[in-house]
Amino acid sequence: MSNKIKITFLGTGDAIPSARRNHSAIFLNYDSENILIDCGEGTQRQFRKAGLNPCKINRILITHWHGDHVLGIPGLLQTLALSGYNKTLYIYGPRGTKKYVEEIIKIFKFVGKYEIKVEEISNKGKFYETSDFYLEAEQMEHGTPANAYNFVIKDKMRIDKKKLEKSKLPLGPLIKNLKEGKDVIYNGKKYKSKDFVYFEKGKKISVVLDTAMNPKIEPFVKNSELFICESSFGSELEKEARERMHMAVNQTANIAKKAKVKKLILTHISSRYEKNLNQILNEAKKIFKESYLVKDLDVIEV
Repeated sequence: MSNKIKITFLGTGDAIPSARRNHSAIFLNYDSENILIDCGEGTQRQFRKAGLNPCKINRILITHWHGDHVLGIPGLLQTLALSGYNKTLYIYGPRGTKKYVEEIIKIFKFVGKYEIKVEEISNKGKFYETSDFYLEAEQMEHGTPANAYNFVIKDKMRIDKKKLEKSKLPLGPLIKNLKEGKDVIYNGKKYKSKDFVYFEKGKKISVVLDTAMNPKIEPFVKNSELFICESSFGSELEKEARERMHMAVNQTANIAKKAKVKKLILTHISSRYEKNLNQILNEAKKIFKESYLVKDLDVIEV
């Protein structure tokens, strides 16, 4: 089986942090890939509380440039410099990201140097791809340039290791041929690909933070393993949510249902619901049973 995706919710609050919830930040680990999605104020301390090393980050995805999603970036960049970070840090974000990163570097006098590469994602689709997975973006509607992101592990043909060991076939070209669906002959014996190879379905993690309800969301998150979405407003505040270019939780749950996602993860929780979190969760569950509300430092593996 392939490695699991591990997601740590470093910050689950909304625009104003509370005693229990930090500003937005999500850390996704898969194999050697370590991706930070947004970096609200205080994210560095959340890394320490979670027992994670920020120097392992190799990519930062920015959904949009409102303060509660990015004010932790200057401090994080400084810490990486002071810690001897020696990789290239890739930063992706919506239109304007290059200018904002340049301003941060200009304003704050960093000690130590490492390479930062910034890429603006203005059009939907894949923007980074390996043989194993890819990242894609879709533009959202929040009154400022904003993106949603998918992390997608590709479908794979895998070799049954136990059958391979039993066969005593040597590693190398023969195994490659089996994976490609070709039968092979070794020591006069024929080995059929179908006896050794099995299909492993890929996985998709969707992250949709601050945005107004819009028709792009449902197709973008279709069939996701996890649909991580902002939940700042209960259904009783749907009108206010629309005015502020956010979604109400009933809208989020309806998208989850229509898009046939496996699980809906509610984050970006307003402090107005802190004493009655069940209101938000129950509203979602009435529409989409597999709804879950996360708190700071929660970890989900898929």
